[in-house]
Amino acid sequence: MTASKNLLLLSNAGSARGYLADAIEPIGSMGMAGKTALFIPYAGISRTWDAYEALVRESLRDTEVDVVSIHRSKDARLALEQADMVMVGGGNTFNLLLECRTRGLLVPLSNRVAGGLPYVGWSAGSLLCCPTIRTTNDMPIVDPQGLDALGLLPFQLNCHYTARTVPGHMGESRNQRLDEFMRKNPAMPVLGLPEGNWVRVHGTDCVMGGKHVGYWFRAPGDVEEISPGPLFYSPADI
Repeated sequence: MTASKNLLLLSNAGSARGYLADAIEPIGSMGMAGKTALFIPYAGISRTWDAYEALVRESLRDTEVDVVSIHRSKDARLALEQADMVMVGGGNTFNLLLECRTRGLLVPLSNRVAGGLPYVGWSAGSLLCCPTIRTTNDMPIVDPQGLDALGLLPFQLNCHYTARTVPGHMGESRNQRLDEFMRKNPAMPVLGLPEGNWVRVHGTDCVMGGKHVGYWFRAPGDVEEISPGPLFYSPADI
C-alpha cells in the first residue's frame, strides 16, 4: 500500500459530550479548515440522508470544514473526483457497502484515498477501510453482493469494542465472536477499537488515539492488550 494515506477512523460518533465530539480535535489537526468534505451517508437507516447531513454539518461547525452530502449530486463519481476530503458516516455497514458498490464508488474511492485524499470515517465508515466488512457488529439487513471493502488497512477493525458480558446472558461475547473470525481467518489481525478511540494513518505512521486500551486479536485464543500509541506496521503495509 502507498505511504500517502491520510485517514482518521473513529470507533463511534456519539458521546456524552455530543455527536462527533471526539472527532473535533483530530479533524482539526488534518488542516482542512475552509475546505469542503464530501459526506457519504449511505449507512444511515434510522434517519434520512438530509437529516444525517445536517447533523454532521452542525456537529463539525467548529472545525470550519463545510459538509455536503454526496446524495445531493447528480453524478456521485464526479463529486468524488472533485472532493477535497471525504467523510463516511456510521450506521449499517451492509447498507453502506451495497450503496457504494451499486454506485460504482468502491474502486474510485479506494484509489483516491490511497493517493492522499483525506478520509474521516466512524463506525461503519471506519470499517469500510478494512479489507472486508466481516468484523462488523451489524445485522446483514441487505445483501451487499460481496463483503470485500476498500482495503486501505492491512488489518480489520472491530468498532465499539467491549469485552463486557451481561450476567445471565447466554449469547456469545464479542471476544468469542472475534475468536471465531480468527479461526477462519488466522492471517488477518483484528484491532478491537473501544468507543472514544480512533486509528490515525498519516503517511507511514499508524497510531491508535484515545484514552482507552485496545486489543489485538492475532490468532485463535491470542488477545493482546495495547495502550494508545503506534500500531507498529511497516511503511510498506500502510
